[in-house]
Amino acid sequence: MITILCSGSRGDFQPYIALAQQLKKLGKEVRITASKSVEGLIRSYGIDVYPIKADIETLKVDPKLLKAAGSSDNPMKMMLTFNKMKEYGIYMVNDYYSACEGSELIIYHPGCTVGYFAAEKFGIPSVLASPFPMHKTKEYLSVIMYGKTKSNSLTKKISYSMIQGMLWMASKSSVKGFWKKNFGEIPDNFSCPFERHTDKKHPAIVSCSNFVFKRPEDWNENIHQRGYWFVEESCDYTPPKELEDFLNAGEKPVYIGFGSMTSLEQNEGLSEIAVEAIKKSGKRGIICGMGKPKDLPKNIIAINSIPHTWLFERVSAVCHHGGAGTTAAGFKAGVPNIIIPFSNDQFAWAHRAYDLGVGAKPIPRKELTSDKLAEAIKFAITDKIITNAKTLGKDIAKENGAEECAKTIVKCLER
Repeated sequence: MITILCSGSRGDFQPYIALAQQLKKLGKEVRITASKSVEGLIRSYGIDVYPIKADIETLKVDPKLLKAAGSSDNPMKMMLTFNKMKEYGIYMVNDYYSACEGSELIIYHPGCTVGYFAAEKFGIPSVLASPFPMHKTKEYLSVIMYGKTKSNSLTKKISYSMIQGMLWMASKSSVKGFWKKNFGEIPDNFSCPFERHTDKKHPAIVSCSNFVFKRPEDWNENIHQRGYWFVEESCDYTPPKELEDFLNAGEKPVYIGFGSMTSLEQNEGLSEIAVEAIKKSGKRGIICGMGKPKDLPKNIIAINSIPHTWLFERVSAVCHHGGAGTTAAGFKAGVPNIIIPFSNDQFAWAHRAYDLGVGAKPIPRKELTSDKLAEAIKFAITDKIITNAKTLGKDIAKENGAEECAKTIVKCLER
């Protein structure tokens, strides 16, 4: 049995579901740790779940803290928020450690480092599986500073110390406390495990396209980046008739949706801005996850949720918050991206889309107006951006990151 340790919202689990699907195809038993809020999602893809009892609801995480986490728009705020959040990790380590027992290999999200130390204790291999590039390199800034500061040797070094430091901070105290309570001492060689890929027993895998951020030449050979990890849908999606009729009624619309950001008390006025921007751009539009505003014109439709893999290929451009998974879906669809970053690594993906010439210049949430968004839409659907986006989508389609990384994991076991 291979156990995947993961935590977060629904979007955080998508790449790991994709990885589990490919491992099953290779004949491996696999399960993912998950709380009740995402258990149904994982099981819907035929993947087994190891239940984690503690989650945001049962732990009664302070809503103000969640809001702060969703609005951390600079590295210092991120550090402070991660430091405050770490206390909740203590309650989850028990379940994560139990999930590791009886496994033949542990795959762990960088926020679940107990997986590394548990694997060492059980004498089994472990694989660090990251949803974004996070290993030290001299080639570009990390995703928490990319686009925010000038890139030089010093800032690049600092940026990776910060991103690894924050992720280690999120689980360090809980792992240390758990070990001392249960074993009377801390784990052997207890320190940040993110650069321990000196042998093939501890490889790292990364969900990112080499056409978005090319794999750095100075990475260790045991760090594998082969493309994004996309979920394979089990069946064709059937959209609501109202949406299908809307899509067939005219030119391809612009999509605007901000995912989980709209559930963090930061959605005030977003729907109004989106509707006004679509009107000012002169385009048809779909707004998603922002309720149903009154008196919508005929050229705009409001929906609640929909698979990005299905919809993004049917629109002229996608406007979103810049989550790593949503950005990957937007790039894969081969359409222009308009990214409104709210927090954390979203700024990096927004700037990267612009730097690659497949999207409009980023508009931070705090600076968003209907006029700015309308202009961004007009910029994004120019011929040059459309052509670049199509090319990137075709390039990403050449990769199969989940399959290749799954093969790396199986080879690790065979050794």
